[in-house]
Amino acid sequence: MRLLVATRNKDKLKELRALLADLDFDVISSADVPGLHEIDEDQSTIRDNAIKKAIETAKFAKMLTLADDTGLEVDSLNGEPGVRSARYAGDEVTYHENNKKLLANLAGVPADKRSARFRCVVAIADESGLVDTVEGICNGSILIEERGGNGFGYDPLFIPDGQVKTFAELSSDVKNRISHRAKALQKAWAVLVRYKRGKGVGSA
Repeated sequence: MRLLVATRNKDKLKELRALLADLDFDVISSADVPGLHEIDEDQSTIRDNAIKKAIETAKFAKMLTLADDTGLEVDSLNGEPGVRSARYAGDEVTYHENNKKLLANLAGVPADKRSARFRCVVAIADESGLVDTVEGICNGSILIEERGGNGFGYDPLFIPDGQVKTFAELSSDVKNRISHRAKALQKAWAVLVRYKRGKGVGSA
């Protein structure tokens, strides 16, 4: 059975494929669907962005679709960058440019005031528009400089609670056990298994 992951981000797709490896799905991405346009993430919350991506993609491709949206919420910045995490420094910017802006906005903030969390919402939709959502959260804090060469996005700045290394310093195996996306996908398993059993999205 095919599962379409609504993303063109190769880093995110690699991580999602690893997290979904034990499920018997043929995982493809938006790049594998001819004519599928980029979904405009113009909603006010990450949950609504995930739902929009899942529903519009599933209807176009006519197949079960998983979409996620993730935001980094920094307490001393009143939850920023939040829903604009991927575009914090502007449209089509690099990960480093987003990180640079975050560090600039946190300049002078002491270590004990740099608490943050990654929030990930996963939406799973079928071609009829039925959708389920689940959420995963990973709490941690923001460093004063980037560390590590693994991961992507804000990973070099984020140390999850209970760790001494950033997400970008941890191995993929460790990150994929404790991350916000891993926690969300663990909950998404029940939805995907239910679908494979023929009960469909949105059913008990």
